[in-house]
Amino acid sequence: MQFVDKARIVIKAGNGGDGHASFHREKYVQQGGPSGGDGGRGGDLVFAADPHLSTLLDFKYQRFYRAENGEPGKPELSTGKNGKPLVIRVPVGTVVRDVESGAILADMSEVGKERVILHGGRGGKGNAKFATPTRQAPRFAQPGQKTQEYEVELELKSIADVGLVGLPSVGKSTILSVLTAAKPKIAAYHFTTLSPNLGVACRHNRSFVLADIPGLIEGAAEGAGLGHDFLRHIERTRMLVHVLDISGSELRDPREDYKKINDELAKFSPVLADIPQLVAANKTDLPEAEENLARFQKAYPNVEVFPVSAATAQGFDALLDRVVQVLDTLPPVLRYEETDLVEASVYEPGFHIERGDDGSFVVTGGDVEKLLDTTDPNDEISMRRFQQLLIKNGIISALREMGAKDGDNIRLGEWEFDFMD
Repeated sequence: MQFVDKARIVIKAGNGGDGHASFHREKYVQQGGPSGGDGGRGGDLVFAADPHLSTLLDFKYQRFYRAENGEPGKPELSTGKNGKPLVIRVPVGTVVRDVESGAILADMSEVGKERVILHGGRGGKGNAKFATPTRQAPRFAQPGQKTQEYEVELELKSIADVGLVGLPSVGKSTILSVLTAAKPKIAAYHFTTLSPNLGVACRHNRSFVLADIPGLIEGAAEGAGLGHDFLRHIERTRMLVHVLDISGSELRDPREDYKKINDELAKFSPVLADIPQLVAANKTDLPEAEENLARFQKAYPNVEVFPVSAATAQGFDALLDRVVQVLDTLPPVLRYEETDLVEASVYEPGFHIERGDDGSFVVTGGDVEKLLDTTDPNDEISMRRFQQLLIKNGIISALREMGAKDGDNIRLGEWEFDFMD
């Protein structure tokens, strides 16, 4: 299976259903009152952390996710059904970030966690809700609230207590298989591990999660090899076990290997440089391991080194004991602070007036769009309300200040009328 740990998708909550305009009809009742029902609320858009998922591959093939719209209102004061919420399931450890602002909207760091990112639009009111003692038969209803689309970035950051890091083919996957029940793919060539493998280790009735981070190479912090794709998986580990091929079986100096990896970690993020680290000197069963180990300890006298052999499963008790001791002194796995998305209204407040080429006055803006959407041009009472709102919102006064006189052409959207002062 292809491993994908970053994806961009477009999300949208459901629109609210439109209110209904109707009148009660019954035998022997000639003039029934308004009976239009309200529209249903649009469905919310929800993210859920699913422990059965391990990659963002599905989001590579599907980009748009839209919750269900609310149903329109119905006659006889019947409210339309609410739209069903859309639940987007992502792997545990996924961070959801708003592309435009960069704000973190959700940190899906716990199994079963759910977070509402977008709320469905409210349903429009039916004409029954607009009846008053002086307006007993309104023929208009309110449209449902329209919702906007947002682009978000999904980024999978592995959650583990301990991260195994090191150059390719130093034995990280083998060590993971020895310490846990995980069965990672293992072979004698670089970049065998194409995704972080997780396993659970247990020591003295204490369990903790280990992650085998794919092999890093020099230049990883600049994106060389698989570096950029996987360095982010280390950020959420509480401590690191730096695995070295202490035998130098691939004609590398363990001292230089150690320096290269730590340089890459520091370049990528200052956070990584401060994570507590132990060294597992692997392949001690091979020739020259003993001499290389002595040279390494002389070069780095303050580094805690644990000689191990994954091939013979020896030397791990002392390493596990120390890992448990260090974990007891560390804070929990890093959690990101979540920010609520400020959902923009479809109707941006305000209006703007400019002169057209033909001398007409063109009025645009959210206030105008909302007025047009909530007005029935075929209903006298609705049009009277429209005129009152033009005055209340200051549009008439603004037109007057712009020099509009009786008979001048005024254009609002597709509507045109003569100005009457």
